[in-house]
Amino acid sequence: MQIELLAITPNAERLIEEAGRTCYMSFDKKTDGSEKRFIQGLVKAGHTSVLEHAYVTFRIKGVSRAFTHQLVRHRLCAFSQQSQRYVNEKFFNYVTPEKIYKNPDAKKIYNDFLETARDVYRKLQELNIPNEDARYVLPNAVCSEIVFSTNFRELRHIFEVRGSKRAQWEIREACIEMLKIMKEKLPSVFSDLIIDEQERTIKAGSRE
Repeated sequence: MQIELLAITPNAERLIEEAGRTCYMSFDKKTDGSEKRFIQGLVKAGHTSVLEHAYVTFRIKGVSRAFTHQLVRHRLCAFSQQSQRYVNEKFFNYVTPEKIYKNPDAKKIYNDFLETARDVYRKLQELNIPNEDARYVLPNAVCSEIVFSTNFRELRHIFEVRGSKRAQWEIREACIEMLKIMKEKLPSVFSDLIIDEQERTIKAGSRE
């Protein structure tokens, strides 16, 4: 899995402060550094709609179609994903869940199945079946690449839902890595979300 930050709203904290202070007509309270304290107050008070004014874009590589099927359910995002209709997948890579990887019998069954799927896909191509139809035999394990953009409020929601212990491991790992980036770039917006390295989960906690 590779996660790359492609873009982020310039001067995002100042923009959020400007929008937020419009609600209270408190522009006179703006000072150097006031945006950080102001945003932390907004988050603590649950006034997170103001975070929708700022956006971020990530590229995610080496994840399964099972992962992307989950991510694209978040409808307040924009997505551009590798197409199995236009991209030739005869050399596809695939993701192996750790529990399968660590079980020799399960790993053999899994790998054999995926090689069979690859072989069937190629044979369909040889019969002049177009990729858009041959792709029907491709499993969820096949690797994909996706770019997605979202506002900070929705990103916090994704972290909270998909970073929880109940979420599947792959999307949880992606959220943890994205949160690390966002905590470095904008701690005022994301510092209350805590990464539990032992459990590999994201939890709401006291502000760092």
